[in-house]
Amino acid sequence: MTSLDAMIRSLLILFVLTFVAASASADSLDGALTPVHLRCEYLVDPLGIDETEPRLTWRVQSDRRGQVQTAYQILVASDSEKLAMDQGDLWDTGKIASSETLHIPYAGEELKSRQVCFWKVKTWDAQGNPSNWSDTATWSMGLLNDNDWRANYISYDDDSAIHTDTSTLYLPAARQYRKKFDAGEKTIERATVYATALGIYELHLNGKRVGDAYFAPGWTDYLQRAYYNTYDVTDLVQNGDNALGAWVAEGWYSGYVAFGLLTGMGTEKNGRSNYGKIPAVMAQLEIHYSDGTTEIVTTDSTWKVTGAGPIQEADLLMGEAYDARREMTGWATAGFDDSAWDSAIPAEANGDTVAMFYEARNPDAAGRGPQITGEPRNLGFKRPKLEAFPGVPVRITEEIPSKSVTKRDEGVYTFDLGQNFAGVIRMKVKGPAGHKIQIRYGEMLHPDGRLMTENLRKARATDYYICKGDPDGEIYVPRFTFHGFQFVEVSNFPTDEGETPSTDAVTGLVMHSDTPMTSEFTCNDPMVNRLFQNVVWTQRSNFLDLPTDCPQRDERMGWTGDAQAYVGTAAYNADIGAFYTKWLRELMESQRPSGAFPGYAPFTFQHGWDFGTAWADAGVICPWTIWQAYGDQRVIRTCWEPMTRFMEWRTRTSQNDLGIAHGNAWGDWLAQGASTPLDFVDTIYLAISSKMMAEMAEAIGEDDQAKQYRNQFDRTKQAFNKKYVDSDGRVNVRTQSAQALALFADLIPADQREATGAYLAEMIAKNGNRMSTGFLGTRPLLPVLSESGQHDLATFLLQSRDFPSWGYEIANGATTIWERWDSYTKEDAFGRHNAAMNSFSHYAFGAVCEWMFGTLAGIRSDGPGYANVIIDPRPPRANSNAMRDPIDQVTASYDSIRGMILSDWKIEDGQFRLNVTVPANTTATVYLPTDDADSITEGGQPISANEYVQLLSAADGKAKLKVGSGSYSFVADNGIGRASKALETSEPQDTSINPDEIDMTRAKQLIAWDFSNPSSVERWKSRNHLDVQVIDDHAVLSPTGDDSQLAITMNQAVQGDLVLAIEAHPVTDETLQFFWASPQGGFNATQMDGRDIKASKTFSTYLFKLNEKAPVGQLRIDPFRSFDPYAKQPKMLIKSIAIYDLSGGKKKRMN
Repeated sequence: MTSLDAMIRSLLILFVLTFVAASASADSLDGALTPVHLRCEYLVDPLGIDETEPRLTWRVQSDRRGQVQTAYQILVASDSEKLAMDQGDLWDTGKIASSETLHIPYAGEELKSRQVCFWKVKTWDAQGNPSNWSDTATWSMGLLNDNDWRANYISYDDDSAIHTDTSTLYLPAARQYRKKFDAGEKTIERATVYATALGIYELHLNGKRVGDAYFAPGWTDYLQRAYYNTYDVTDLVQNGDNALGAWVAEGWYSGYVAFGLLTGMGTEKNGRSNYGKIPAVMAQLEIHYSDGTTEIVTTDSTWKVTGAGPIQEADLLMGEAYDARREMTGWATAGFDDSAWDSAIPAEANGDTVAMFYEARNPDAAGRGPQITGEPRNLGFKRPKLEAFPGVPVRITEEIPSKSVTKRDEGVYTFDLGQNFAGVIRMKVKGPAGHKIQIRYGEMLHPDGRLMTENLRKARATDYYICKGDPDGEIYVPRFTFHGFQFVEVSNFPTDEGETPSTDAVTGLVMHSDTPMTSEFTCNDPMVNRLFQNVVWTQRSNFLDLPTDCPQRDERMGWTGDAQAYVGTAAYNADIGAFYTKWLRELMESQRPSGAFPGYAPFTFQHGWDFGTAWADAGVICPWTIWQAYGDQRVIRTCWEPMTRFMEWRTRTSQNDLGIAHGNAWGDWLAQGASTPLDFVDTIYLAISSKMMAEMAEAIGEDDQAKQYRNQFDRTKQAFNKKYVDSDGRVNVRTQSAQALALFADLIPADQREATGAYLAEMIAKNGNRMSTGFLGTRPLLPVLSESGQHDLATFLLQSRDFPSWGYEIANGATTIWERWDSYTKEDAFGRHNAAMNSFSHYAFGAVCEWMFGTLAGIRSDGPGYANVIIDPRPPRANSNAMRDPIDQVTASYDSIRGMILSDWKIEDGQFRLNVTVPANTTATVYLPTDDADSITEGGQPISANEYVQLLSAADGKAKLKVGSGSYSFVADNGIGRASKALETSEPQDTSINPDEIDMTRAKQLIAWDFSNPSSVERWKSRNHLDVQVIDDHAVLSPTGDDSQLAITMNQAVQGDLVLAIEAHPVTDETLQFFWASPQGGFNATQMDGRDIKASKTFSTYLFKLNEKAPVGQLRIDPFRSFDPYAKQPKMLIKSIAIYDLSGGKKKRMN
């Protein structure tokens, strides 16, 4: 452990103890509990909510151990004066005998639009002593009824045609709107603005920005709803003349979204104008005077609008162009001359705009895959349903100074900020008027120092700034875009001859949904400490209005598979209650007609099938996780109907209580080596969702449905064991992910779990003690290893620096979590992934952080909402790691919904030392690694003398204690022991040749193609981006572009228990995929297999199973997953391709 890590650890412990003590300082005056941390719907003093029974939450704190709340009283008043006099004219609960502090639903007078509510709470402790009243908290109601809105959406006159040229970008200027009004001379008591946009907006009032949020009102399905925001502007409105203004840009509503332009989807295949053509804005300012009267200023045709301002381009993906010469000083003040501006028009006045909307559509015949087709869509204005924004605003939360600046060329400089993040920059510049500067963004540099932008695909991610010639210098901060980056390339930057700009010319501004961060983690391995920081940075970068996959390329979507794999970690790292409340609305309303949940939400356009196995299950897994983390049953009730529809679809599409291969074949995405079959993965998630649904049904009193889902789980478990589990406990799908997922889903019988874990460890050992799991298999891998007796191996994998591992990424410069284990290497740079999917900020593999907190630190909840905390730290055995010191010290804290939890352990001088902090009004079950109860002390005294510590058991190397709230220091004899053998990495065995251990002894060859014979090779006529040359006794395959393919339609279909054999010599590491189809069918992602195959020096016969009962008449080989013109050019040599039948069959002649 470095001195810096030791200092961080000491500061963390000091912070937690100081936090607890300071929070309880008021309590020390009267000995009672202190209610603190008041929240309404997860938020601090929220404005303009539309939940008519809002839930109130608080914490209690005390400097005494073992304190619990035995009763509470809530007062809600209509004004602060009444509340100060302890009058709850809206709601007075009286004294309620209850320990509950979470999600108490308001049950007072009916709440009305605009109502401001003031509230406080009093609690009683275990001895019946009342606390002082808490500090006052507030919430206000939004506009609850449609007729509360006097405002109308306004826009600008635009009769231009829809942009149809996919070879050029269409980036219209942001608009500025303004309205001058007179607030009179009466005393202003309160002023509130309610605002929304079809697009994104920024309000200004009397020359000052309103609020600090970016990209309001957020992304949603505008065809179903729009969100509005509420602002208190009392301090900004003045008597007499005022001016209200708004910047409005296209945002997600009509700007470029995701990979639409790349894949030819969306409106006219250009990926933009997906919800509508022309942005619109609506605002309603209400001024309440002390005499009881109200003045309302609304958006209407009396407003003025211009597109002649400085923001001439504004797009979330493409970037912003800002011409400072066009700035209009004072544009949002009353004295500004807007005579040159146009009059705004009602948004509906632009009329209808019908265009073709392209997306993949599910086939209408079996055996066909989805096809991209176009259908007419009216992109004219449609007033959506309005709802109060329920989430967390995007804000600038941190500034990052440049670490260095390097001159690349004359006037071209690369700034390194030292950290990958999402956001924008602040640029300081001094240049002549009209001087144009280009600003490009990238996550990485090529080895020669060039900015790496190939992974951005169609996202331009470039800003432009034109100087106005201010002799005092200028500052530029983009408003309506964001980027994912570490490096900034500034071209044509003005400097004195021979000089390089200083590092303060570019400062990074970190943007994300401002979810309170709730975790800290340090240990004696600096790499693991960096890993924790990488996970947190990746979460911040991708929690931007919704949980996205990446913040940089043309995607940035709410992918459901990533979200469900990571949500457990997310809930440790931040308070995500309100954040997920918002996104789950989008997810539930994106549910497909079949009942499946889609691959991403909002579901802007369909890509492939409209769902994917495990991705669809996010609709159950995410609500279940939020319930577990926050004790929130309303999320279950809100999602219940969509979840039950989903389970109806799940069971309807299963076969004999097992899953099937259907939907998009993402599966265990980006696994190394052999893939895990989709029907197996589908079975796993059928079980997981069934079990979670049973638990949620019980929680909300749906007992019949709970029984139904438990029965489904039991049937699936029985069918799974019959099909997939050998008598020795091994899962017969021979991938690491298959073993891990089966254990994780509780599908392995209790008496075989250790055997399955041992086989998983054996597979990992054959792989050189390296992981090979993808998005789905990585999350459960370390937890199930620890649970099944392989904890040393789990910790070894965490600490590994060898490929593939988290440490490998860090050794190669990672400051965030990468999409791929091998996104970059010092040996091969960006390899074959550069121009495809190669994000350097992708949180899925960061799911390991859940295990770091829940197992290594041992902090987890015993049931929903942390009413009882489990602190069960799990150190590895000494001498278990031959390559570095195993972890022997962890300090972790988690600021749970009930308060701060600390687990701080260290092995020292043969003793296990554990400091814990348990929030007031909770209890904890604490485990120590010893069965010698007499050796356990707390605060230097035997635990038998401590009234707040109860010994429950001490056996099998573990002592189990029950403790009350407070802080404790335990010391015990260390019973962990030493490992008999130290783990180390080695070269992996090549299991890609026959990972399924197919026995070919009785296999019959049905058909074969000799690739030394040009006429035989010529039968594979369907080729795409592939060069094929026959040399000597083999063919040489080389890619000439992306998506290389080699396909054939066979003269006669084959059928049986089929195996494909490819005699090949891969010259470079590749991901080989093949697809099969019926004679008349089309290729699709459900009839495919693939795996990573290692470069070799000889030919080997690679075997693949065709999981297909129907006749196969077509084959397609994709020998190269992607093409990168900068990488070493891949090659594959093939001698033959053949199909065998394991069940016997008539041999066909060689083709």
